[in-house]
Amino acid sequence: MDKFERPRLSALGALKRRAEEAVTDKPSFVYVTYIASTPEKVWEALTDADLTAAYWGHRNESDWRPGSRWAHVRTDGSGVEDVVGRVVESKPPTRLVATWAAPAEEDREDRHSRVTFEIQPYEDIVRLTVVHEDLNDEGERSQVGAGWPAVLSNLKSLLETGRTLPQEPWLVPSP
Repeated sequence: MDKFERPRLSALGALKRRAEEAVTDKPSFVYVTYIASTPEKVWEALTDADLTAAYWGHRNESDWRPGSRWAHVRTDGSGVEDVVGRVVESKPPTRLVATWAAPAEEDREDRHSRVTFEIQPYEDIVRLTVVHEDLNDEGERSQVGAGWPAVLSNLKSLLETGRTLPQEPWLVPSP
């Protein structure tokens, strides 16, 4: 083996090992968007119940401290919670991690998925990365794969223009 090939092959081997360690038997979804905003404003949009109601159609209610419960509550006044979970990690304004479950499965941790929001500033923009992992099956992955782009497009529009999209993007029919 050529002495110049050793470092490259060693790096490739290390990368392969890390990738294999990261593999789980549960599906995940990753979405990245770029927003003309600040980390503080993106954080507020993710954690302020009134702002989430504006672009998501649900109020995300919590004190956002690690260990606290959070709930995705309908805005129709019914008080119905469609998603619940626990705050795993909260580092304003750059990182938020929470579990995600149907209310009926709140006590079944084996049915919880996990959502990580990474907020990374770069000059006058923010890169928002959402990783939704430990999904229960491909059907759930398909649902979040349709939901996250719609919700995050609405969030981006709100932060950049002061208005949400003229129609609820999650209602657009799939081809």
